[in-house]
Amino acid sequence: MAIDCIKTMPSITTPHHHPKDQDQCKDDGKSFVFDAQVLRHQTNIPQQFIWPDHEKPNTNAPELQVPLVDLGDFLSGNPVAAVEASRLVGEACKKHGFFLVVNHGVDKTLIAHAHNYVDTFFKLPLSEKQKAQRKIGESCGYASSFTGRFSSKLPWKETLSFRYTAEENSSKHIEEYFHNRMGEDFAEFGTVYQDYCEAMSTLSLGIMELLGMSLGVSREHFREFFNENDSIMRLNYYPPCQKPDLTLGTGPHCDPTSLTILHQDQVGGLQVFVDNEWRSINPNFDAFVVNIGDTFMALSNGIYRSCLHRAVVNSQTPRKSLAFFLCPKNDKMVTPPHELVDTCNPRIYPDFTWPMLLEFTQKHYRADMKTLEVFTNWLHQRSLS
Repeated sequence: MAIDCIKTMPSITTPHHHPKDQDQCKDDGKSFVFDAQVLRHQTNIPQQFIWPDHEKPNTNAPELQVPLVDLGDFLSGNPVAAVEASRLVGEACKKHGFFLVVNHGVDKTLIAHAHNYVDTFFKLPLSEKQKAQRKIGESCGYASSFTGRFSSKLPWKETLSFRYTAEENSSKHIEEYFHNRMGEDFAEFGTVYQDYCEAMSTLSLGIMELLGMSLGVSREHFREFFNENDSIMRLNYYPPCQKPDLTLGTGPHCDPTSLTILHQDQVGGLQVFVDNEWRSINPNFDAFVVNIGDTFMALSNGIYRSCLHRAVVNSQTPRKSLAFFLCPKNDKMVTPPHELVDTCNPRIYPDFTWPMLLEFTQKHYRADMKTLEVFTNWLHQRSLS
């Protein structure tokens, strides 16, 4: 079946769509403020952070056995190692979309510095962090939970997100962001996260080679597609909660992006929904957790699946993580290679650009396990209007 290419975001003529029971905040100037330094000590947590019974966490989830992919020989150019690594990646992506990579070539000192600056930033007074305040409808900046956007099922976390671009002449983009938003004292922050994002971009392009091989397309196809990626870096901070059995650090969702490369600290809290139960991915400081997002699911024509996951919190120890969300350059059309489309495997999703899906999740829909399905239907309806 032919699917029309949609290049621009259709105009909105209907009210914002949100899943039932996920109420959007009204802009009445009375939005609740999530101050982690205060709330972490409260025994009665605000109602906005209490999740429905069927979504409340299981903190004793069994461990998920995910493939451990050794990239050492692959990165050294060993063709046999490349075939084996692509096999492991392909098996994981067909089942649940999560795998670990070790011997990834990212400097351990750089990773440690990146974690240290997470601590430094989130220990600042709220008024200082708010210098980088994220505005409603935007994907970058400081966010204390989603208090300005939603009024129920709020996540028990703080985040700082910023853009990374691999385009030429953009080598100082993150350094400039920290300087402009936080001041000269944050110059070293910018340097560390610029270096970290460049390392993540390089790593992600290598993983894209493995994904291409595993899908039976050319090794270079997805690497070239993401070569000038326009991605998002996010620092996650989950403060202790005195009632961790009532709330979630991050609610159940599939990442709308293409590929997520996550580095956890040693606290733990990541859970994945596999075979109808929540399972945990235990921390491994030597490894990155990698998972497929909705955009790559569309690029693979549904062969690889993005997987539902969430984060739980605890009552004693803050948890932090570093998340790099690989995204295509804004003008790239998300469409699967011809090798993945035939009469037996017709197109599942329409062509779209990443900014279209990003705007949908920022302004019209709270990302969950059905984001790509709802987005696809939304595009089809508006292309007919």
